[in-house]
Amino acid sequence: MLVEKMPRSAPIYFDSHMHTTLCKHAWGEPEEYARRALEQGLKGIIITCHSPMPRGFWPGVRMADSQFDEYVGLVEKCREKFAGQLEVRLGLESDYFPGFEDWARGLHQRADFHYILGSVHWQGPEYRARFEQQGPDEFRRSYFDNLAASAETGLFDSLAHPDLIKNYHADDWKFEDWEDEAVQALDRIAKTGVAMELNTSGVHKSYSEMNPSLPMLKLMQERGIPVVLGSDSHKPSRVAESFVNALRTVQDAGYDRVSIFRCRKREELLIADILPTLGKGAETVEVAEVR
Repeated sequence: MLVEKMPRSAPIYFDSHMHTTLCKHAWGEPEEYARRALEQGLKGIIITCHSPMPRGFWPGVRMADSQFDEYVGLVEKCREKFAGQLEVRLGLESDYFPGFEDWARGLHQRADFHYILGSVHWQGPEYRARFEQQGPDEFRRSYFDNLAASAETGLFDSLAHPDLIKNYHADDWKFEDWEDEAVQALDRIAKTGVAMELNTSGVHKSYSEMNPSLPMLKLMQERGIPVVLGSDSHKPSRVAESFVNALRTVQDAGYDRVSIFRCRKREELLIADILPTLGKGAETVEVAEVR
């Protein structure tokens, strides 16, 4: 007897974090990311390359301000090419750094963005010069304080890789040692309505674990903080990487839905509706590497 295979459900979800070569540490054209998204069973992607910053701030990992229009054009070209096949939305991964709020506010008004993803990058030389002087413990505390402060500015729709600090001296990181600081930050973030990201690329970093960890996700869920999934792809093969595992992890934390953004407005989708739509590749992860 022949058994007819049921077709995969229609795509409904997005990968909301990926980059372009303009950031100087990513590979592949937007069209390659889009093709991979189709293979992975996605409805769309939001391209979120690293924002320009003023005063020569950490220039080796981001587009220059003079390349901003080029970036918008690259995304628009990809959107037009995949119209009718895949939704391609314009986003931005925008650094939060105290004192640069007015710059970010103006930057976010220079294009019709669907999604602004706020990031606290502790690795930056300017960040370390300002906050690392009092030792590792105070440096970690400053990270959680700045994470909450970034939400309180109202500049961002969601916060990227929100426990990224665990990669700082990763060999002695224990979440339980920093749970109080995390709770204080999450209490502040919950009051703002800003979402937070589950970033699947964390498995490739020095502390090999998605960002954030399951214990922190549970604390987020208890406070009603919405979750958005992002692969943080710096090469096309990573689009929607391990999204099946990520969605199940979110369920383990107590969530039954995740979010996407359109025109900077949040929309929710049931996890149970998303899982049957994803391709086989979204179940897997590449061999871990430190990046």
